[in-house]
Amino acid sequence: MSYRIGYLIGSLASDSINRVLSQALVKLAPDDLDMVEIPIRDLPMYNRDDEYSPTPAVTAFKDALASADGLLFISPEYNRSIPGALKNAIDVGSRPWGQNSFARKPVGIIGASAGSIGTAVMQSSMRGVLSFLDAPQLNAPEAYIHFNPEIYGADGTVSDESTAQFLAHYMSEYSAFVARVLSSALPGHMGDADPEVMH
Repeated sequence: MSYRIGYLIGSLASDSINRVLSQALVKLAPDDLDMVEIPIRDLPMYNRDDEYSPTPAVTAFKDALASADGLLFISPEYNRSIPGALKNAIDVGSRPWGQNSFARKPVGIIGASAGSIGTAVMQSSMRGVLSFLDAPQLNAPEAYIHFNPEIYGADGTVSDESTAQFLAHYMSEYSAFVARVLSSALPGHMGDADPEVMH
């Protein structure tokens, strides 16, 4: 059994350390995870007025979320919270009402920072948002990465053995979590459209 995992990078910067981290995670992921980036760069700012006339970028984004079995958020921490571009993507993907693209998707959250707390506060904020959106979360192991650029290669290799082992372990645990969630998933969740109640 293999699973298609969409990963979202919270930084828009081309040289983001979290993009570097994502390359390492893709390389270290177990064979049963098919890792595919879901870009967020071209999404417009969320506006309720546009919910029922989405741009092509929004349609493509929601289609990518729908085609993923699970989602992995790889993100920095901005001002002790979620980067604006990533929060906007979450808002776009969760609407309109009844079309929440995150519901029942098994998610993982990981992030790298030059600072010693390694995105811990951002991840705490994310957990509250994703809980509201009915997205089951891998709660352990937690992964707050203090980024050392010297150990990450351009091709995703990680030269420090302990770091590589930790990241590989995280991806292995995420794979097992995805399998557990999807094997027990049942239809029906908060936000599903009720055919008898149209807004």
